[in-house]
Parts: sequence; C-alpha cells; structure tokens
Amino acid sequence: MLGSILASPFVTRKAFAADVLNAYSIWPENYARPMMEAFEKASGIHVKFIRFSSGEALARVTAEKSNPQIDVLFGGPVETFTAGQSQGIFEPYTPPSAADLPARFKDKGGQWTAIADDPLVFMTNTAFLKQNNLQAPASWNDLLNPAYKNMLQMADARTSGTAVTRIFSVLQVHNRNEDEAFAYMKKLRQNVQLYTKSGGGGTLPVGLGQAGGGIFFIVDALFTRQQGYDVQISFPKEGIGSAAECIALIKGAKNPEAGKKLIDWATSPAMQSLLAPNKINFIPANPKVETEPGLAAVLKNANIIEIDDAWAGANRQRIVQRWIAEVLNPS
Repeated sequence: MLGSILASPFVTRKAFAADVLNAYSIWPENYARPMMEAFEKASGIHVKFIRFSSGEALARVTAEKSNPQIDVLFGGPVETFTAGQSQGIFEPYTPPSAADLPARFKDKGGQWTAIADDPLVFMTNTAFLKQNNLQAPASWNDLLNPAYKNMLQMADARTSGTAVTRIFSVLQVHNRNEDEAFAYMKKLRQNVQLYTKSGGGGTLPVGLGQAGGGIFFIVDALFTRQQGYDVQISFPKEGIGSAAECIALIKGAKNPEAGKKLIDWATSPAMQSLLAPNKINFIPANPKVETEPGLAAVLKNANIIEIDDAWAGANRQRIVQRWIAEVLNPS
C-alpha cells in the first residue's frame, strides 16, 4: 500500500528506455528538471522524481529505510546527508570525479558526494531600504534594526535545509556558543514576519516588497533578481555559511546501477557545466568547471565560513528541536 502511494506522485515523462531510476530531489523542480532531462538524453535512463524540502526528504527516506522507494537522493545541503548517514540510509559509492574534489565536497567513506556549493546571503528589497534610509545589511546585527520588525522572511528549520544552514551559520559566528547564538536568534525572531516551508519561499515576497528582506541561498536570491525584482544581495562581515549540495545512493536501491550512473554524471563536468547555461546559480563543486563570471563577481568580497558538516549532521536534530522550543514557539 505504501509503495503504491509513494509511486503515484513521481514526476514522470514518456519513457524511452528500459533503464529507470527513481529519485527524491531537494533542488526545486526548475533546477532539477533540466539536469534530469539532460541526463536522460545522455544516458538513455528514464528518471522519475519527486521534489521535497530537505527535512521532508530526510524524514521520508528514513521512514522508508526497510523498503526503499527511491535509488538516489539528489541535491540538498550536506548536513542533511550527514544526518542521513548517521541513520544508515545510504550505500557507499565513490564516483570517478570524487578524486578531483576538495575534501569538504566528499565523504571519505563514499556515503555522499557534492555536486555544487551554495552560500547563504542576505537579500533585501531596494525600495524598502530607501524608504527606511537603510543600506543593505552588512552585519548579522543589522537585521536586528527595528525597521525590520515583522518584515523578514526566512525558512523554517522543521522542513528546510536552508534554515538549518542559517542556524549553523549563526552558531559558527558565535564560535558554537549555543547560548549566545540562541540569544541572537530570539532577538531576530521579533523581526520575522514568517518562517516559510521551503528555503526559497520568502524570495518572491521580498521581491514584491511584501517583506523587507531575508536570508536565502544565493541560488534562490540571484534567481529572484534574474526575474526582474529589484533586490540587493549582501553578506555579513562576520561571515556566513555555505552548504555543499550533495547526491547519494540509497541503501537497498532497486536500481543501483542506474543510480550510480546518475551520481557519476552529476559529480562530473558533464552536469555541472550545464548550471550556468540554465541560469542556475550554484557554484560548481568540480574544480574543472569554472564559476560563471557574474556569480563570481557577487561572491568576490564575501566572507564565507566553513561549517563542520560532520558536527552539524550529528547535532542537527538536537539543534533544530532547540530552535523550535526556544525561537519558533517559546513558552
């Protein structure tokens, strides 16, 4: 019964090959679809996928552990994968391109491999800044300005990997002093209008001026600007985190060889060289693919800090539960 329920909503296209694989994509469909279509064309393997936010995808794969419904988990921040790794849901597989990747872009045991990098940014509405005589925020403390009261939107850590990366960025800026970090997030809460289900859910309201600003992954912020919305992108001087976007083979996958081929392709220049032409503003993880010049220019003076993905994965559930109790729903 569970299998039939899960199989029915897969995003499908006309099958043209005998080989098939199933995937959950944490990347939004407008990012994942062109990649999957290019893979199908290159490999002859038909891909069926459903899109979920990272928290939903992780919960689903974990619940399906005894009867996996997919072969590959595609995209999403690394702490989602390290958390899944601790649940034993992945089958080790090291693709050929892993040899070219920096250490932070691959699990030494082959549990996951990065396909892109995605820093967080502050994104603010230009008209809102002018109306309040503000500059684009250049510090975490700038977001505590009373002018932002009830005017910030950002993702909900119960469902979104963007939110989890944001929380671990705050922790890292405070040198993992959790009490200091949570004290800051409690203050920030007073300025938050809405916590959105998905990481990019607040980008359109900010673009429309319904919200003044928020914290998003750069891929979503730049997409908003590409759509013609007048927004500013800035970085805090104290630093902000970046999430390696990963891919992994599911333990017990029914189509493991097809899954491995997708992983081989996604971790190679074959896929990552398609990001820029499709206006998908991820930073390629594979060093053989150059970052698109416009994206590189935005990142030129950014202080990107490294988040310990193993520590983040091990503490993800505890930290998210504390955020829910103390920030989202304080007693």
